[in-house]
Amino acid sequence: MEELAGIIILGIFAQWLAWRIRVPAILPLIVIGLLVGPLSTLWTEDGAKLISPIFENDAGKGLFPGRSLFYFVSLAIGVILFEGGLTLKFKEVQGTQRSILRLISLGSLITFIGAGLAAHFIMGLGWSISFLFAGLIIVTGPTVIAPILQNIPLTRNVSTVLKWEGILIDPIGALVAVLVFEFISSTDHGMGFTSHALLTFVEIVIYGGTLGYLAGIGLYHIIKRQLVPHYLMNVFVLAYVLLDFVLSDVLAHESGLLAVVVMGLVLANKDVPRIKEILSFKESLSVLLISILFILLAANINMSELRLLTEDWRPIALFGFVALILRPISVFASTYQGNLSTNEKLFISWVGPRGIVAAGIASLFGLTLAEKNVPGAEYITPLVFMIVLGTVLLNATTARLMARLLGVIQNVSNGVLILGASDFAITIGKYLKEQGRSVHLVDSNSNNIDTAREEGLEGFVANIYNDELAEEYELLDVGYLLALTGSNPVNTYAINRYEDIFGERGAYRLISAKELKQKDPIEDASIFSYHDDFINFSDAHREANTIYEYPLSGKEEFIELMATIREERKYVIPLFLKMPDGNLDPLPYDLDNITVGNEGYQLVYLGKKLPEPSAKHPAEQLSEDA
Repeated sequence: MEELAGIIILGIFAQWLAWRIRVPAILPLIVIGLLVGPLSTLWTEDGAKLISPIFENDAGKGLFPGRSLFYFVSLAIGVILFEGGLTLKFKEVQGTQRSILRLISLGSLITFIGAGLAAHFIMGLGWSISFLFAGLIIVTGPTVIAPILQNIPLTRNVSTVLKWEGILIDPIGALVAVLVFEFISSTDHGMGFTSHALLTFVEIVIYGGTLGYLAGIGLYHIIKRQLVPHYLMNVFVLAYVLLDFVLSDVLAHESGLLAVVVMGLVLANKDVPRIKEILSFKESLSVLLISILFILLAANINMSELRLLTEDWRPIALFGFVALILRPISVFASTYQGNLSTNEKLFISWVGPRGIVAAGIASLFGLTLAEKNVPGAEYITPLVFMIVLGTVLLNATTARLMARLLGVIQNVSNGVLILGASDFAITIGKYLKEQGRSVHLVDSNSNNIDTAREEGLEGFVANIYNDELAEEYELLDVGYLLALTGSNPVNTYAINRYEDIFGERGAYRLISAKELKQKDPIEDASIFSYHDDFINFSDAHREANTIYEYPLSGKEEFIELMATIREERKYVIPLFLKMPDGNLDPLPYDLDNITVGNEGYQLVYLGKKLPEPSAKHPAEQLSEDA
């Protein structure tokens, strides 16, 4: 009981520590695992580990008997990869799909061959163990990529490539490792080609891909038709994921990882109700599972395995080759003639941390082959953990510096986050997107977000009173915040809570009905429109759901035009002043403080279309029309 509780407590502490010092959680998790595992034998009285993951009869302690630890590891990795698959949307990869596909195919092949040769010639391992090691380190897991993306505002191309590679390559690396393992098992430790290994490959791809797709479609219809009550939905999805994983794995051993990734991918690209709620639950569950897994797997290493790394220079040389030579070769070869810049390729080459899949499968295969007395099997687990810990440490400490040096950080955040996906907010969002802005809408009503997505906008179902928005790395390009809900307390809270995070270049809210009736002027710089509240916006949109641009010929005309609109023109709401360079500025309370040139300036407004400019003074023309 003490060991199990200790793992959970230490795991959550490691997650908190990682958040405080802004590093991937895997780093403190592995360190804690080593401290309570092999390193603790240096100071305990009986020389036993503080936490022993596998039950030992002689010691009378341990958490998991026999192979049950690795069954738990496999199921947990399946849940983690399903959660990762839920974040993969095909529309994100426009312009980078070629690079991503080549990274997970050609890049994997280069890493596999290069790492296998390096392990053989540098470490002196046999060919079979060398290429098993190579298969295990193909992966760059989402558990270590995600914290980097959350903490560094990378350019969209870089963040998209890293995220997709990290999730899609996990089942590929697992598949390659399984194939090599089958080669070893079926050829008496040789590397000869066998029909058994080929059949294994075909079965994994067919069963994993097919069952994953069918499971995704089935779960989509279950959720869409509301066949499961709301209070059971999250745990039902968890059980459904485990069923898909186990069924696929029974039909084709080790195909479960592919099945759950495909299942998540299918759901991510379907219009699934409450998908954000499901994803939020899976994220929380993944945090708990990752916390437990890394401590368990690190604690399961023995001191004899650690000494293999510390008493020889060759593991360090192998790490340097894999991280500093092989990774850039695979990235540049895979992205040749793509749309990535040289600096973007260099940064992707630098960031290649390994994660939970490599560590979990290495522990399983290493132990299995060691029990069969396969020469060199004792090196598998410590070498893979060295790659995992080394790449995470390297990337966690240098990623931001390298991103700045290579210029792949978004120095100017022009994206817009709109809180409240009402009809007029969606129309404003569509206009901003047409102006080249990245637009994201957030609403607690899933129907409103569904409508926004139908209009081609990014949308999140979220409650702004919790912190989930702050953790969305898709929002790292946001620099403007527009709180356009019908609730003034919500809008005010949003400005106070998220201005520092999403309002780097401006945070604005709608004026309240009470403020609108005040006689004293409201000179709050965070007001989006000083003369129109939520009802006015809704009425104007209902009258004419279009945004127009009115060309201006000078500041005097602009001032008079605004005065006429406010006094005589109903269902016209000025929104922005558009500059000649395309920049958009919300209108301040005091119009005397803004600059309007004679050419290229336009008034952006919502509602009824204003008369076209003519020889008459615009204000006079508007008065006549009114």
